[in-house]
Amino acid sequence: MLYHIQEFLRMRVWTRLLASLALTLSVSATTLEQLTIDDMTHKSTAIVRARVTGSHTGTHGTDIYTYFQLQVIETWKSSGQSNSEVAVPGGVVDGIRQSVSGAPELRPGHEYVLFLWSSRSGLTQVIGLSQGLFKLSEESSGSGSITLVQRPAASELMLNRSGFPVDDHAVSMPLQDLRARVQQALVSAKLRAAKSGAAK
Repeated sequence: MLYHIQEFLRMRVWTRLLASLALTLSVSATTLEQLTIDDMTHKSTAIVRARVTGSHTGTHGTDIYTYFQLQVIETWKSSGQSNSEVAVPGGVVDGIRQSVSGAPELRPGHEYVLFLWSSRSGLTQVIGLSQGLFKLSEESSGSGSITLVQRPAASELMLNRSGFPVDDHAVSMPLQDLRARVQQALVSAKLRAAKSGAAK
């Protein structure tokens, strides 16, 4: 009788453990291609400065996403589509949790510069996972305050274009400097496209 009770309790423990594992799906090994600001400017379909106003979760195919609503303040690059929402992989739907290592973290009420990419299916995401997300903050200076854009170094495995591992570094610069770099990259891309068209 004692043996049967022990077996029953052991089975209950295993059943609870398997149930908890089934409810938490985690993608722990994420490998990222290192992207420069110029890379992200060229590859993105839109670049905006926006404030997060809310969020909800949902599914896209078999994947779970958290959808963040954006109040766009500035548009630095546009594809003509609405950029009022961005999807971040991971979240909880019907008690099932998915998490993706390297996924960008957004919070309602905070302001960001987002390098966005929209797929043909209409799903808009931050390019390069957390690489394309810069948080805005105010810092006091001698002449008043300055708006900074900041991004921490990625903790995930980062590869260069040749496929070799490289270290990522945190980014911090004035908002106006990031805006100028994006505008310069866009102008350079237009000049290259014009020269290419003229050569044909």
